[in-house]
Amino acid sequence: MGQETSDLGAIFRSARHALRLKQVDVARAVGYSPSAISRIEGNRMRVDLDTRLRLAQVLRIPPERVSGFPVPAGPVIDTVVNVPMPNEEDAMRRRTLLGALAAGASAVVGTGTAAASPAAAVDLNDVLFRLPSADPAPLQALAAKTASARQAFTAARYNDLGNSLPGLLAAAEATRESAAGRARQQANAVLARAYVLASELAAKQHSDAAWVAADRALAAARASGMPIPVGEAARVLAITMRRSGNCSSAVRFLATEAAALDPAQERTGAVRTTLLLTAAYSAAAGGDRATALTLLDEADETVERRPQAPGGLFTVDATKTQAAVYRIGVHNTLGTPDEGVEIARSLNIGLMPTAERRARAWTDTARMWHTLGNSQQAFAALSHVEQEAAQEVRRPALRALTSSLLYSPARVQGLREFAVRTGAVPA
Repeated sequence: MGQETSDLGAIFRSARHALRLKQVDVARAVGYSPSAISRIEGNRMRVDLDTRLRLAQVLRIPPERVSGFPVPAGPVIDTVVNVPMPNEEDAMRRRTLLGALAAGASAVVGTGTAAASPAAAVDLNDVLFRLPSADPAPLQALAAKTASARQAFTAARYNDLGNSLPGLLAAAEATRESAAGRARQQANAVLARAYVLASELAAKQHSDAAWVAADRALAAARASGMPIPVGEAARVLAITMRRSGNCSSAVRFLATEAAALDPAQERTGAVRTTLLLTAAYSAAAGGDRATALTLLDEADETVERRPQAPGGLFTVDATKTQAAVYRIGVHNTLGTPDEGVEIARSLNIGLMPTAERRARAWTDTARMWHTLGNSQQAFAALSHVEQEAAQEVRRPALRALTSSLLYSPARVQGLREFAVRTGAVPA
């Protein structure tokens, strides 16, 4: 990264001040929380290229200042003039910009469930700290309700999941508190899965609620005494650690949890593989290539020995295809996307079991082609994301990737319509 990008936080902060915007205004426009914007401006949170370009678009910063390489300016990206403005001009400029941001938000949220972004359904911060009152439920009924919520997540119906979470979490908490002995352990396991879902949804929203949900998930999982819930909760907690910039801590935490699981056993082995894959990506995010590739190789060996995955509420996708997708993501993160090309070409994403997983695989493929400068292939992959999961493609990270493609030198037929349809740019 060049000198222009050595202090990203100062660049973003200066541009925001020049536009007289509050952190909450920027947060709303890019789908982050205000505290995340604060950490970005203080250089306490790592942000990938897609996010930097999205912030640059919102704050009207020349994209080359935050990307480290020249990016042609589009109709929305202009240079910020860091000079005092008269009050009337200042107010008019701010109203104009906020109007444009509101228009973009309207394009994202829309008026129906299919058009809404994951952030539109529910504010998870409110949910986690103000659960509704609920009565205890029979364990079988609670497990069925949790399984239904998990199905909403794997089908990428994030609004449905968000709307079901308050009642689910409240019922699970009440059930756990009223239970004793073995029933309490089982209730803790169900509660852990519910909080894992909450953390996964919050991560897709770029919400700080992911931390709270993951911490509660791990506490409930440990209270259950069951290794598989513990492993799943550890995975989502490590993801929140990585997203906040604590990559090495995430790797150490995951390695410790993985070491406690027996790779020879079918059920614990599958969870161990997912922990190794997540640790590999976390190491890559921290720039540790050797550790990332070593962890990937170890995960591959585990997959070869144990192709099955545990079932029930804690079904884990630990297959050769999933490991290959992680390898593409690791190479993208390490800055060596060319090493993922052959993997992507031999990959059968259709073999992946859920819409959410298939959409994530196509997302990693899109990022790979975009970084390699192949806009046509990147857009084709993004189109697959939309086909698999309409709400997935409207997430902040995907909108940023679409926006970055739109303002790249290549002109791709259908891309602008796609960008408008998915909320990456205002209509």
